[in-house]
Amino acid sequence: MSKKLNPQLQHNIREDACCETHLEPAQLFCDNDQVTLCGKCLQSQEHKNHMVYGIQEAAENYRKLFQEILNTLRMKLDVAKSILTDEQERMRVIQEEEQNFKTMIESEYSMQFRLLSEENELNFLRLHRCQCDSNMRGLSLNHLNRFATELEEKSQEMLQRLHFLGRENMNKLKESEVKISEQLCSLQRIISELKNKCAESALTLLRNARYYLERSESLLLQCLEPAHITDLSSCQVRGMNPMLPVLQRHITLDPETAHPCLVLSEDLRKVRIRNIQQGKPCHPGRLDFSATVMGLESFTSGRHYWEVDVEKATKWQLGISEDSADRRGNMPEASKVLLTGSLMGTSYTFWVFPPLKKVCLRKQMLKVGVFLDYEYGQISFYNVTERSLVYNFSSLTFQGVLRPIFSLCIPNGDMDSDSLTISLPHVPS
Repeated sequence: MSKKLNPQLQHNIREDACCETHLEPAQLFCDNDQVTLCGKCLQSQEHKNHMVYGIQEAAENYRKLFQEILNTLRMKLDVAKSILTDEQERMRVIQEEEQNFKTMIESEYSMQFRLLSEENELNFLRLHRCQCDSNMRGLSLNHLNRFATELEEKSQEMLQRLHFLGRENMNKLKESEVKISEQLCSLQRIISELKNKCAESALTLLRNARYYLERSESLLLQCLEPAHITDLSSCQVRGMNPMLPVLQRHITLDPETAHPCLVLSEDLRKVRIRNIQQGKPCHPGRLDFSATVMGLESFTSGRHYWEVDVEKATKWQLGISEDSADRRGNMPEASKVLLTGSLMGTSYTFWVFPPLKKVCLRKQMLKVGVFLDYEYGQISFYNVTERSLVYNFSSLTFQGVLRPIFSLCIPNGDMDSDSLTISLPHVPS
């Protein structure tokens, strides 16, 4: 940071520009000492090796310098305004994201307990039919209670961590908002002062010139950067319900609903894309996921789970759809619940719909699990490899027939070998 100007130098230029020592007109300006000089002063040893200009030339030099600094300050002001807007938006997003994670955590653990409770109840009925003694039934009930306690503890632990991170992130963003606001006010103030300074007469402009220069440099040296917050993806639910493999269905693809540029395997478990769209105009940057095929199986009740290998696809969509489509797979967006994965450059982005929302994941997923609970209105997407929840939708209202849906992105002029493969159900060992 520049050394602050000695306040005494701020008042060394008088309005009448007359040398007090020699009582002659001061027509020169010493840039080193920030004072006006007469011809005799220039001959003294005191200013022998100093930078000395005519008053008009010195004023013009500072005026040009102030104009250049003004342009830089205005750019920094725009950056400050942009960062401030972003920080305020991030505060809104972080609150929404925290609430979404809270809902997902509660929904997922509720589903896990519900599935295990029902499985335990079935086991209890089997034991009862077998006329097993009360000790066996007691052990079964104890097992359920123990598991319920573990789930509750995990749920509370995750919610507490989420709350802590959410509060920590919010505090960082608020501190950043205050800091950026203060910098913004300082920038606006110095910009206004420099604009006025540039309009002043030569002698008036030179008064305190270095003071304004150093203030401007000090503000330009201040770092403008957004707050560094913690990604809430660390609050993702780890582990998958052991009942999901039991609910896994044998899903196949329906050739009658396949888009023309899709090729299905003979066993109807794999779909790949072929480029037959050469005559179609290209739209760079636009992802066209209309290459869709639906599952042959349909659901009107119950719980269902299936897994899809997405390792060989760079842009894909999975989910469920109401069976209100025509026979070529065209359907309104509102009838679908989707997870989208897309490789852009070297990084992956994931989105869910509806509404369209980015998911906090950056690594490639190799296999995706899809769980549907028709009665409870729940759809969950899992990273099967990592055994973690990606996203879930709860409290949905289903009406009529639901079918699995699979989509690949239509190539934009280049050949593409993207493919999806539906996994076979797990065979109990």
